[in-house]
Amino acid sequence: MVCLVHYLTFRIKIMARKEAIRRQRHGRAVIIGAGLTERWYFSHLQFHFNLKIKIRPRFFGNENITTLEKRIIQVLSNEGIAVVIFDADVSTWNDAEKARLIALKKKYEKSKRVILCDSQPSIEYWFLLHYLKTNRFFGTSKAVVDELVKYVERFEKTNDFLRNPKWVEDLCNNGKLKDALERAISYGEQGPSYSNVWKAIKYVGIKL
Repeated sequence: MVCLVHYLTFRIKIMARKEAIRRQRHGRAVIIGAGLTERWYFSHLQFHFNLKIKIRPRFFGNENITTLEKRIIQVLSNEGIAVVIFDADVSTWNDAEKARLIALKKKYEKSKRVILCDSQPSIEYWFLLHYLKTNRFFGTSKAVVDELVKYVERFEKTNDFLRNPKWVEDLCNNGKLKDALERAISYGEQGPSYSNVWKAIKYVGIKL
């Protein structure tokens, strides 16, 4: 009888531990990104703020909405939270991609396990908001970068530049991250340029 009690107690503990692990996995944010810039940005944020997020190289490298959705499904199947960081500029000249973007947003608009964080025209606009209050038309990522280099010296979308954490540390200093978040929220998606990266910042729990 004593052995049975010990066995049942042991089984209950094991089940409780498995459930705790399952819940932890369920609540862990998995960053899905379109390229090097997104990957390095969130990697530096993870280190700077000690964030409990997952960043996997295989979830980066393609702007295609269809590919991004496949990655979302993969994360959801593993009980993770999909935080999707991508550029929306292609939707302005590609009608098929625009339709896919609209469908993707509609599909997950009420989901608590998918956070869509698109930027128009690109994530570099999100970086620019740390320094400048504007939602004027840029049109392309290059146009944003041309403005951004006035504030982030020698910024370029290369591995050699992006892997150095200093540019992200500078974005986070002196309240600039809070400024960017407040500006992005206030503009919404009404203007020609917008960014929803603020949703990721809030979800991962960065204290501003």
